Amino acid sequence: MNSTNSLNGITFNGITLTAPPIHRQGEILTPEALDFIAALNRSTTARRAELLAARRTRRSRISSGIDPHYLRETAHIRDDPHWRVAPPAPGMEDRRVEITGPVDRKMTINALNSGAKVWLADMEDSSTPTWGNVIRGQLNLIDALERRIDFVSPEGREYRLDAPEHMPTIIVRPRGWHLPEKHLLINGKQMAGGIVDFGLYFFHNAHRLIAQGKGPYFYLPKIENHLEARLWNDIFIQAQDLLGIPQGTIRATVLIETITAAFEMEEILYELRDHGAGLNAGRWDYLFSVIKNFRTRGPRFLLPDRNQITMTAPFMRAYTEQLVRACHRRGAMAIGGMSNFVPNRRDPEANAIALEAVRVDKSREADDGFDGSWVAHPDLVPVAMDVFDEALGWNPNQLDRLREDVELDGRALLDVAGTKGTITEQGIRDNLWVGIQYIESWLRGHGAVALNNLMEDAATAEISRSQIWQWIHSQAITDTGELISFDWVLELLGEEFDRLPRFDGDRFDDALDIFSDVALGEEFPAFLTLSAYADYLHPTPEPARVRELAMATA
Repeated sequence: MNSTNSLNGITFNGITLTAPPIHRQGEILTPEALDFIAALNRSTTARRAELLAARRTRRSRISSGIDPHYLRETAHIRDDPHWRVAPPAPGMEDRRVEITGPVDRKMTINALNSGAKVWLADMEDSSTPTWGNVIRGQLNLIDALERRIDFVSPEGREYRLDAPEHMPTIIVRPRGWHLPEKHLLINGKQMAGGIVDFGLYFFHNAHRLIAQGKGPYFYLPKIENHLEARLWNDIFIQAQDLLGIPQGTIRATVLIETITAAFEMEEILYELRDHGAGLNAGRWDYLFSVIKNFRTRGPRFLLPDRNQITMTAPFMRAYTEQLVRACHRRGAMAIGGMSNFVPNRRDPEANAIALEAVRVDKSREADDGFDGSWVAHPDLVPVAMDVFDEALGWNPNQLDRLREDVELDGRALLDVAGTKGTITEQGIRDNLWVGIQYIESWLRGHGAVALNNLMEDAATAEISRSQIWQWIHSQAITDTGELISFDWVLELLGEEFDRLPRFDGDRFDDALDIFSDVALGEEFPAFLTLSAYADYLHPTPEPARVRELAMATA
């Protein structure tokens, strides 16, 4: 690849690379691929900025006391009984069990060998967006589709793909609109991380996937309203046109993981209807969104300890039931969320508890009409599969269960006060400990980590830090009558930090700084990963060093 020097690093076809080169990155960052993602980015920059600004305005309105509601201007979409999304695409007819996880090499192999129907290849909440992870994730997906992927662990264990007929359908989750890619610049401005993830995967694999009898499928995260879904739909149209691929080949499932999106589920499906595949109940980000949006609204929106909030809480039941109704009314799949219990093969008792908890969770979803659900570990695939096999029988899904018994009910979606439970000192300590532990792992490049037999990712860490912020600023009271003050939480934070398992090369000091900023600061950052990514994650190298490394690996 030809390159020219610029003030900011190495420039390829008008895009400036500001990161040290990664082995084999030339297979991904081809001139044609860079032109492709540059075209997608340039055509949508202004609209992305407007939509992100609208998010801030919407949050300000909610914090001032204006509740989200069903939109009057889109009532005609909800009231029209005739429109439907596109029929299920090849490989998407049966989604009864989906395994989620980052696109590192080991996880890729384990997920594809898991027996699940679908693998959510996650470039978002369970993946730290280091430049190495971004590029290697793309390479791993290509290697997997070409069946040339393998992995040998430091202990010498070998991982290889099983027979091709057992491979699940791959659905890629790119980063959300709020996350930039600081290592790729156009005219000095960072590209959108979601476009980088989507565009590189689509460019390199769309034709390959079609030839294999499937297609380029995606999960869309963090969407807050139907206009954001419309932007993705326009990107799909442009991408398919640029590569000469028939319109409607792309299929997308939207994660309903924000409180505002919960009031626009049918509108979101409508915007994506030619490319629509379904909705997913992204429960952990949904909880984070509820806390974030209503954090200054007083006792009506205070939640108990994180581990006391279950899917049986009234506002969570309303959210999931209305999701199934919206999907099946429009011919779309309803996919359940991830139970974050993790099996522990070294602890039979804890393992039995986790398996039973997952079985109960998936049984509730199957009974509610969901067409499938998520798990985070291969050992949980048989548990969820048994549940949905029993519910579905020989049918690939439950699209015929229309849930006409469920009505649109905005008050039910906002019935946070109906959640049973208490705030405890241990709940505060758990949030502090999990938050710092997760951020430390994230800084070292691991976006999903098992802590205390629970799988933690960016979404669950967001809940932990958001609850701390809300409890302090709301002057919440624990079950023993203790006022949750800044000084007391700071004292508990020091105690929890002192018991962390330090080791050579750990990032706990940085994690403490980040957590303190996002949980104890006067202001509330929209996402903890924004400043962590910009300020702590692999700082941009000096341009001369970039050029030196590029020439050495050419």
